[in-house]
Amino acid sequence: MSETCDILISGGGIAGLCAAAAFGHAGFRVICVDPAPPVTERDVDGSDLRTTAFLQPAQELLEACGLWARLDNHAAPLQVMRIVDAGGDAAEPRIVKDFDAADISGKPFGWNLPNWLLRREMVARLAELDSVDFRPGTGTDSLFTREAEARVGLSDGSRVRARLVVAADGRNSPMRQAAGIGVHTMRYGQKALAFAVTHPIAHDNVSTEIHRSGGPFTLVPLPDWQGRPSSAVVWMERGPRAMELLALEPAEFEAAMTERSCGLFGPLTLASRRTLWPIISQSADRLSGERLALIAEAAHVVPPIGAQGLNMSLRDLRCLLDLAVARPGGLGDRQMLDAYHDARIRDVKLRVKGIDLLNRASMAEARPLRDARAMGLNALYSLAPVRRTLMQMGLGVR
Repeated sequence: MSETCDILISGGGIAGLCAAAAFGHAGFRVICVDPAPPVTERDVDGSDLRTTAFLQPAQELLEACGLWARLDNHAAPLQVMRIVDAGGDAAEPRIVKDFDAADISGKPFGWNLPNWLLRREMVARLAELDSVDFRPGTGTDSLFTREAEARVGLSDGSRVRARLVVAADGRNSPMRQAAGIGVHTMRYGQKALAFAVTHPIAHDNVSTEIHRSGGPFTLVPLPDWQGRPSSAVVWMERGPRAMELLALEPAEFEAAMTERSCGLFGPLTLASRRTLWPIISQSADRLSGERLALIAEAAHVVPPIGAQGLNMSLRDLRCLLDLAVARPGGLGDRQMLDAYHDARIRDVKLRVKGIDLLNRASMAEARPLRDARAMGLNALYSLAPVRRTLMQMGLGVR
């Protein structure tokens, strides 16, 4: 037995839930499936303790589709992006540069929210939309396409006929594989520890990225936790070192992370459990196929630097949504999907390559390479027009 819809979204992560809300709000009939029910509590097994910083264009999309009203009160604004080079002999700042949103805008660069909370609020928003059918616990098994429609087999044995399939099903996307679209993958031998901390010194809405070796140590503002200033931390290291850190007892780990933070916020205290994530770069050879569009990690994966990952994903979604709304009668046809690929592929490839270079620079172990990194930061920051252009490019508005 089969049923029909306008859009079948494979993947119920943050990008997939955003896509379901955006297309549902626009009036399309949407089915969104994911094999794993979303974990929507902070301190339970399986919760995603990473955070997402929504930059200005992403926030505007969330506001337009009714999601931001649920998120606004939980968000921590990011007014300043601070880059710290601590690549000298000791783990202490030797260069500190601030990129202030006030130089280019009257709004913050973005707003930071925990991923588990995003899932909770996005699922609640989907329940408000009669046009969206969200099916957690059900995945996609097969894809068969014709010029006029796609037929998708689901893990519960049912079949769906859709005019457009949106693959938001991760770096190992089953829909991308079923369509025969290849990927190019770069591995760094890195892993990222993600967790929350409290600290005695307020973050003042400053996101701080500290470069030494192994990868950046980034503290991103969160709302206060139990009456103390709080930040989300992503600590990237080479794989063996990351595993050693994960195995440390809490007191030893707190000492290690306080040292790696250069003590900028005083002694750091764990405020959550620690989770570990592999770091790769990956890009799909194409962003579309017959009746299929790839978005988010099905299309591109980047290391967590500069808040680019999900914001690239929402640029995919914005582009796809605009094309769908402009020609609803052509939803999912070759003209629409070729236009989507052409509109996004250059930006995707440039950002994947740019973040790859930044990550390799941040990993530098040898002192001459760390010194070169510091000189590069100084040179870029000292040129005001270049600094403003970099900030605009980071936001995706240029």
